[in-house]
Order: sequence, then C-alpha cells, then structure tokens
Amino acid sequence: MSSAAPDPTVDPLRFGQRVQILRERRGMTRRQLADFLGVSPHTLKKIENGQQRAPGLDMVLRVAEALRVRDLADLTGLPETHVDLFTGPGHPRLAAVRAAVDDLAIDVGVEPPPIAHLEARLHAAWQARHRSENHREVIGKLLPHLIRDAQALVRHADSANDRRHGQALLAEVYSLSQFFIAYQPDTSLLWRVAERGMVAAQDSGNPHAIGVAAWLLAQAHRDSGPRHYDAADVVDRAAIRLLEPLLPEAPDDVLAIAGALEFELGYTASRRRDNGTAWRHWDKAREMADRLPVDYFHPVTSFSRAIMGAHAVTVAVELRQGGESVRQAAKADRAVIRSKPRRARHRIEEARGYQLDAQPDVAIAMLEKAAEAAPDTIRYNGYAKRIILEEVEPKQAARRRRASELAVRIGLLAA
Repeated sequence: MSSAAPDPTVDPLRFGQRVQILRERRGMTRRQLADFLGVSPHTLKKIENGQQRAPGLDMVLRVAEALRVRDLADLTGLPETHVDLFTGPGHPRLAAVRAAVDDLAIDVGVEPPPIAHLEARLHAAWQARHRSENHREVIGKLLPHLIRDAQALVRHADSANDRRHGQALLAEVYSLSQFFIAYQPDTSLLWRVAERGMVAAQDSGNPHAIGVAAWLLAQAHRDSGPRHYDAADVVDRAAIRLLEPLLPEAPDDVLAIAGALEFELGYTASRRRDNGTAWRHWDKAREMADRLPVDYFHPVTSFSRAIMGAHAVTVAVELRQGGESVRQAAKADRAVIRSKPRRARHRIEEARGYQLDAQPDVAIAMLEKAAEAAPDTIRYNGYAKRIILEEVEPKQAARRRRASELAVRIGLLAA
C-alpha cells in the first residue's frame, strides 16, 4: 500500500479533503488558513473532515486565494470548473522566450553588440513596458534578441571590466524576463531566470544589479507559499546588508532598490499577518522614498515617492484590514503612478481592499480601471479573477452584469 499523500486532482476526494491536502502542501497550519478565511479553526476542521457541507462560491474562491490554487478544478474536483487563477493562459510569445533562455548558445558565434547599444535597447525596453497596456506582448517580442545578445556580450568580453559590465546587463535582461514570465504556466522557467539573474548580478559585482536580482528572487520565494517566506527574508536582508554602507551617499537607483527591498520585508511580514513588523518596514521604505527626487521613478521596481501609497494599500490588504486598506486607497489616489502595469496592479489591490470592506461595487469599478490601464496585468492576476468570479453570481443584476462584462473582456468567460 502506497504511503504517498493522495492527489487532490484525483476523484472521488471530498472538498474538505482537498482543502486539507492543499493546505498541508502549502505549509499552512489550520489556524493560519482559518484566520485568512475569517472562520474559527474548529469550523475549518469540520469542513476538512466533511462534517460540514462544502461552502458557497465566495468561500471557495477565498480558499483558492489563500492556498494559491492555480486551477479551481483542483480544489472543487469538478472538471467543468476549470479556471486558471494564479497563472495565466500562457502568452503566445512564451515559447520563444523560453527557447531563448534555454539555448545558452555556448558554441554559436553570435557577434556581440557594443555595450552602449545593448544598454540603450534595455532602457527602451523598460520604457516600453511601463508605457504599454499590453506589456507582455511588447517585451516578449524584444526578449529573445536581448537574451541572445547579452549572453554573447558576456562570452566575448575583452576584459574583466567589460565582462562584469556585461554580467550586470545580462542580469537586467533576466529581470525583464521575469516580469514577462510571472503568472504564466511555467514555474520552472521563472526559477531558472530568477536564479541565473542572481548569479549574473553577483558576478558583476554591481550593488544595484545585485539588489534588483535579490528583489525578484525574494518575490519568487514568497510567491511559492508560506514555507518559503523565511527564504524570501534571507535574500532581502542579505541584499540590504550589502547596500547599507552605500546609503548615506548612494545614487538614486541604489537608494531606490534598497527601499524596494525594505518594503519587500514588510510585504512578506504582512503575508504572515505580522502587523507591527509589516508597518515598521513600510515606514523604513517610506523614509528612503522621501530622500528621492519628487519625480524619480525606479525603472525596474517602480519604487518612488508615489508608489508608497500603493504599497500601504497592499500591506493593509494582506493584513486583512478592510477599513484600513480603503483609507490608504483614498490617500494613494492623490499620487500618479507612471507605469501602466504598476498602476493596474494598484487598482487590483484597491479592489481587494474594497472587497474586504464589503464594498463590491467599488471593487468592480477598481477592476474596470485596472483593465483600462493595462489589460495584460488584470488578465494574469489571480486576485482580480477571484473577485470577478465571486461577483458574477450576486443577486444585484447591475453588479452581476458589470462583473460578467469584465470577465468576458479579460477572457475569463466566453462571450
């Protein structure tokens, strides 16, 4: 008899059994999940043991959010409920980007571009990403050539200094790649890119490059679930220690990445529901942001003075503080976030806050604004999908119609 844990994708497991198996795989205790869902551990135990009937759609979607279930059918056991939540459908350019990452071209004589030429192309790529509504299409088209040329630049470097410079650029290309790959159905590719970016950044010896690679690597750890939160903190803290001696006279980019890393510690703490630690790190990040010029905007992390309001909304939402997230959203709307994808992400976080605060109509309005800013962002965002699906079936006809129209608009439901 096999001692392996049952697979929640295989019938005829009950809903409660699926919840327990997926919870344990995520490394969450029953108390942690119950706290997220707003029920008692005793109630959750009864659900898992099958002593209480399966909950309604709203609770099912909250469970899916808490456990980061990628396919709703894995939780319900019903093939007809196949909905990708925390992973997108796969962009048409994903295969080409994957091929470029996997093809190290060790034995191919690719002529490397001049360093200044690659720098200019990378700068233009970041600018295009922030300006574009369909940012994955824009950068997905550019990435295969950027990856190939950055690798060639490192391989054919004429001096140690040129090689270090090339490694910093290669790390930045991998950072751009991670933005494209995130929330798509290829977790192993995301990890390859994140880890290669960290190696290239360390080989470059460039503090800013190391900070950016650490920022993205820590996010990969955190998004892998509660068992990886400590690993995310280890990466963030190591990068902050590296940058700390530079901060008294640091250039804006170094100060900004240090601030972004500080906020990441707060973000992870908020995922743990550690209220004091989360806001303490947010305060430290805000102090760094206040040292930046008013119109400064970090090209990778979007860190700036304007972003701190959006970060406050995220902390409040992750702490499940509905009222506080709404108050922070009102403050944050006074600032303009220059990046369309980041602006859309902020609208989604606002929608989560209004949903927590029992204002579903405002939540849908925020998601409509997210779709206006960057449909490519909302299309791949599991939190947005959960809210839309939850509001497709309410009693209020007007809200149901708006949610359904939005679901069709982003491809969540067929027209």
